[in-house]
Amino acid sequence: MSDLLLEVSGVTKRFGGFTALEDVDLVVRPGERIGLIGPNGSGKSTLVNCICGALHNEAGSIRFMGEDIGRQPTHRRIRLGLARSFQIPKPFASMSVLDNLRVPLLYAARRHEKIAKSQITDEAMHILQQVGLGDKAQAMSRGLTQVDMRKLELARAMAAKPRLLISDEAMAGLSPAEVDDILALLQGLKQQGVAVIMIEHVMRAVMKFSERVAVLVAGRKIAEGDPQAIAGNPDVVKAYLGE
Repeated sequence: MSDLLLEVSGVTKRFGGFTALEDVDLVVRPGERIGLIGPNGSGKSTLVNCICGALHNEAGSIRFMGEDIGRQPTHRRIRLGLARSFQIPKPFASMSVLDNLRVPLLYAARRHEKIAKSQITDEAMHILQQVGLGDKAQAMSRGLTQVDMRKLELARAMAAKPRLLISDEAMAGLSPAEVDDILALLQGLKQQGVAVIMIEHVMRAVMKFSERVAVLVAGRKIAEGDPQAIAGNPDVVKAYLGE
């Protein structure tokens, strides 16, 4: 059995005559922290959508825990332990912060991770305490600040008890101190055995967080390696800064 948690091999995705991804490979091991970077329009979101099931790739394969999930629906992938947070949080606005956690705990968690209904509230509060929202459990989610909304988005993904969490632009528009708060939350997931793919434009955070960084440009992976090597790669510098 492979020791890989996620194995993306030769993935290609087209929209009509436009090739958004071409022959992309990516692997993630249990507990690993991966940075996925690239200029706007490089294919990062398309790749994530293929991994999570929002889009289906025309070529290549996606395996999770050794299972081919390329045609699995999104909810099935979540139940296997593949969760994501979104760049634009969309909580249940008419619900409290606490109730926003109860929903994924009831319906999205991995089957063997499901807990008794009598313990749902305690588990939800535990996760909210982890992300620093314990004192806002009864607040309505629509009234949260931007950084607290991002924390709630991560908390809802964590409530699915993932093996792999894909964090999509969780730090966009935040202050340096707020970026550090989100970074600490994501780094703490390693102690829980959760692998993370971070898609981010805040390079300071990517370089501090990642054990390995993959770079997409125009739908192709042009580089992959440790953060220091990537930062000095001339092709990566050219992609971000031009000639």
